[in-house]
Amino acid sequence: MPTRRAARPNATLLCRRLAADMARKLSELSHIQPARILFVAGEARRGSRATIKPLAGTRVLLNGKRALYCITLRPKFFRASTPEQRVETLLHELLHISNEFDGRLHPGRRHSVLPGGKFRSLLRPLVRRYLAQADAELLSALAHHGEVVARQWLERPTGKSSRRQAYSEKHLFLGPVQMITGRHLHS
Repeated sequence: MPTRRAARPNATLLCRRLAADMARKLSELSHIQPARILFVAGEARRGSRATIKPLAGTRVLLNGKRALYCITLRPKFFRASTPEQRVETLLHELLHISNEFDGRLHPGRRHSVLPGGKFRSLLRPLVRRYLAQADAELLSALAHHGEVVARQWLERPTGKSSRRQAYSEKHLFLGPVQMITGRHLHS
């Protein structure tokens, strides 16, 4: 009888759950609506662990609801991060979201406006506060070492033509990604 492989954790669903936990526990992120953020795994982009893209001009529907942001998790998020760095990466991207949660980025928290040191001074206290009160099960899941599945684009919205077309789950697939964790929490 063939053996069944154990279910692999869903990394993009985990990130949405973490974003929900962060929004509940950090007042600065209380405007965040994680169900309207699409988390996907994507290709490398310089040295970044993740990037956020506002979807104000693009129609992306998830379970019939319009997604307003897309956070792309880059290979370094999966292959070269500790759980704490993954928390910092997610908080970093969520901090870029406008207070109105309207599919745009916060004008005062863009890298082009706010030098790196100032952005980090906003981010670091949030990371410390969140790590002190985070859901232990979610943090433990960030320490996973091995194969996970993650949403990925089958066809990604690009350019002006994407404004006319609606994108949905049919433009996404769950694919395997190797998660390599640098060290475990509290080690």
